[in-house]
Amino acid sequence: MSEFPVVPTGENVSRQVLSERPELMVVAFRFEAEGAEGAKHNHPHVQSTYVESGRFRFFLGEEEREVGPGDSFVIPPNQIHGCVCLEPGTLIDCFTPRRDDFL
Repeated sequence: MSEFPVVPTGENVSRQVLSERPELMVVAFRFEAEGAEGAKHNHPHVQSTYVESGRFRFFLGEEEREVGPGDSFVIPPNQIHGCVCLEPGTLIDCFTPRRDDFL
């Protein structure tokens, strides 16, 4: 169990830092309902996303893709991205360097 708190990030969406060091951070994003959104945004960090469970429609720049359990992909720095939950589930995101704004 993580020592970090569960933080609401939107309606039916929460995040929890699982582990961190200055060079890397692992975060679970939990989507509890169909239609829950990860708002479009960008950041200077490289992000990898692994779909632990659920189904999601991701927007990566101009690209749109549907992903499910076992899928993973990398988001380059500063690329606008976001998602919509199609089936409740959990995304495991890694950020390098660490997202200090999540601490």
